[in-house]
Amino acid sequence: MTPAKLLLVDDDDLLRRSLSFNLEQAGYAVMAASNAEDALAIAAREPPDLVLLDIGLPGMDGLDALRIFQDKIGSPVIFLTARRREFDEVLGLELGAEDYITKPFDQDVLLARIKAVLRRTQAPAHPLSESEPVEIGDIRINPAAHTVTVGEKRIELPPREFDLLHSLALEVGNVISTDDLLARVWGAEYVGEPQVVYVHIRWLREKIEVDPHDPQRILTVRGVGYKLMPHEPRAP
Repeated sequence: MTPAKLLLVDDDDLLRRSLSFNLEQAGYAVMAASNAEDALAIAAREPPDLVLLDIGLPGMDGLDALRIFQDKIGSPVIFLTARRREFDEVLGLELGAEDYITKPFDQDVLLARIKAVLRRTQAPAHPLSESEPVEIGDIRINPAAHTVTVGEKRIELPPREFDLLHSLALEVGNVISTDDLLARVWGAEYVGEPQVVYVHIRWLREKIEVDPHDPQRILTVRGVGYKLMPHEPRAP
């Protein structure tokens, strides 16, 4: 079996060498670069299965590089960041990174995250995508076409938000715990990290609720989780 190809991009020479060695010992084929410009050139020649990308790079910033990896290369990205501000973490996910991990990180945690992302992105089809279309009130979800409409309005959702909404729709009216949502949408490795769900629920509400601060569709059951309820807006 051909090992997955990882591209590690970090300007810390010691970390880059030691992490490359450890990833190779774990069975991955590793390419490495100290800046985004070199990394993009490498990826253009040999697209990686996954990019481990430091945010704070010299020259082109990791957030700018992420956009190019998405538009030109199509490789999934895990951010490596020494910045502890929530802004960086949330912004990275909002721009389309698959995950982030804050330095210093545990080697086993990083390997688990890598496996989880590769399993999601290399799977021939997500189980949810094989389901029939679902209608919940004025929301229509078509997994095969990966489309969502609210009323007559088409809503564009990235994959993780789509799967989160679909998971809630498949159990309409029932409360799903945060850990169950993590396991279903992100994988078991993420159980115990509820902030991932909180952030994506907030983004979903901004897109499908009339008033995200007074949600009528995705409801919070405090201390338990979330549920999706049918909602038909009143005619004016």
